Amino acid sequence: MSELVPGGNVPLPGGPVGVRVAGAFDLSALITDDGGKVAGDGDFVFYNQPDAPGARLRDGVLTVDPARLRTGTTRVTVAVSPAEPGTALSDLPPPALRVTDAAGRVLARFTPPRPGRETVLLLAEFYRRGDRWKLRALGQGYADGLAGLARDFGVEVDDDLPTTTPGTAPNPPGVPPRPPGLPSNPTGVPPRPPGLPSNPSGVPPRPPGLPSNPADTPSSPPGVPDPGAFLDVVNSARADAGSPPVRFDPRLTAAARDHAAAMAGAGALSVQTRDGVSVYQRIIAAGYPYLTVGEHLVSGPCTARELAAYCLETDGARRTLCDASYVHVGLARSTGAPAGGGYWTALWAGPFTPDGLARTVAEVVGLTNRRRTGAGLPPLAADPRLTAAAQAHSADMVARDFYAHTDPDGGRPWDRTSAAGAPHRTVGENIACGQRSPADVVEGWMNSPGHRANILKPDFTHIGVGLAGGGRAGTYWTQVFGG
Repeated sequence: MSELVPGGNVPLPGGPVGVRVAGAFDLSALITDDGGKVAGDGDFVFYNQPDAPGARLRDGVLTVDPARLRTGTTRVTVAVSPAEPGTALSDLPPPALRVTDAAGRVLARFTPPRPGRETVLLLAEFYRRGDRWKLRALGQGYADGLAGLARDFGVEVDDDLPTTTPGTAPNPPGVPPRPPGLPSNPTGVPPRPPGLPSNPSGVPPRPPGLPSNPADTPSSPPGVPDPGAFLDVVNSARADAGSPPVRFDPRLTAAARDHAAAMAGAGALSVQTRDGVSVYQRIIAAGYPYLTVGEHLVSGPCTARELAAYCLETDGARRTLCDASYVHVGLARSTGAPAGGGYWTALWAGPFTPDGLARTVAEVVGLTNRRRTGAGLPPLAADPRLTAAAQAHSADMVARDFYAHTDPDGGRPWDRTSAAGAPHRTVGENIACGQRSPADVVEGWMNSPGHRANILKPDFTHIGVGLAGGGRAGTYWTQVFGG
């Protein structure tokens, strides 16, 4: 076993190795070639994207198998960041790295010098020399968070999002990092802070002038070449995947038209455009409250048929196009684009319904309890008062455009549970944004040590879950625990 110092290296045995950092930290990894850049956003492995060829993040352990890395990979850089966004590494114990082989034997340890005000640390790198792989200790800090780190390695980041937020490629949704659970067993229960929305479902009223059921109103996207061909290709692919057909919705088309025009004006594909408005905010403003949402932002194709064919070429884009939860689609192409077929926005959505929300919440509770029973813990019982507090917080994050456990008025989880009438003395909260399914959000929480600790806390006996669509990330999730 080797105790490494910055710059020190050690050869690796054949087979996979495991990387662990104990404490309130999140691990991530960037897979690169000799040029030091990722080949695509799929080469950024973190809690909400835990798998790539040859790299897997589970339960706080990053497993790297050099033989299974994508062709051309010469380096895997391991980074560590505080599980609580905004926390400086200097406020935590030094992140001690431990690397083990497939049998669990410790190969190397590395404890970097205590960082300053950095929020991300490049801890170590796996690198190839000829046909052998080695591990090198680093200890290089980043002051501008995961976004700065990701940008330097070639991951596309939305510059309008906070600097600690990893960003988006044109097609996959952006996923900001999630804060960990809050302290349990708070003392004192102040009254509910003012300013929470009166409609905890987060569903805005229908704008005036829209038909009572616009989804039933025939709508062909204006300015789109051959929109019927788009639906033909899309619904054929959906039928092959066992998904129901989608139909155009004028509200989604209006939001798509506004977003395509904004992208054309800025000359760039982006979930959030230069005017500071996200595509999801445009959907809500158009009067479409949604439960599920997806998007394709593309430049180049000249016809709608070409766009549909393009979206079927890659696995991630195809999954969005064929997702069975979507029943409506909106489509628009910008005009006056600088070249080619212009800027396209295709929006996919399933409308908000109380029954749909109840099913989604029940699925999150079920997946959470599956993780607890797998750890030998009793399942959590659903509590409608905790559910009301969770739903109110998700809706509030959308309505007031923030992402935190503490709301703009200073209200914290125990304030919200008390206001909802929940009697629990011990309270914890997980939040997340950007995930598109119950499975994705629970998997992300389980891959972050702070969230995982809340889910597996023996003292908790009850749970409530909330979900609201909109904002800059598209979906905002809240889990509230009580004991």
